[in-house]
Amino acid sequence: MQIELRDRDRRRIGRIDVDPALRPTRVGIVGTGREVFLDWDTALDDAGHLRRCVACGGPEVFREKAFPQVTGFVVALAFAGAIVAALGFANEPAVLGAMALVLVLDIAILVLSKQRLVCYRCRTNYRGLPIARYHRRWDRATADRYPPQPRPAGATPAAPRRPARLRPAPRPRERTLA
Repeated sequence: MQIELRDRDRRRIGRIDVDPALRPTRVGIVGTGREVFLDWDTALDDAGHLRRCVACGGPEVFREKAFPQVTGFVVALAFAGAIVAALGFANEPAVLGAMALVLVLDIAILVLSKQRLVCYRCRTNYRGLPIARYHRRWDRATADRYPPQPRPAGATPAAPRRPARLRPAPRPRERTLA
């Protein structure tokens, strides 16, 4: 199982590879010297399926499709093909072949993309594991129960954000008639 960990503010921490059969409680993050603690108590059901988040202990997870990065490029090609067709060049054999290839790529991406589990509370992703049938897709009512958690008093964010500086609108000058 591959886990992409996120913190309380839902910012990415790193990626770890875990064997759920071993249930390690302390794991090092790939590429950093940082270690995280995983809570496996009641995280797996009797069939070995993940039923809650091992990173934050969130009781609910949802399933979603994990599309590859090439998906955006294929969608842009499909829009380009639609524009070419709208301009009247869709009768050329080369254009028809290219549009058919883009259609096949789009269908292949849709069919072959894998499922992953995502925690509602911290948005940690879980890939490469069997997903139980009782896990549903994202639900707004459930997501509303898990808003981003506020940072404790005195804590500073990893990268401070500066608000955009807005200049006040200049005041119109008053003219006096003399």
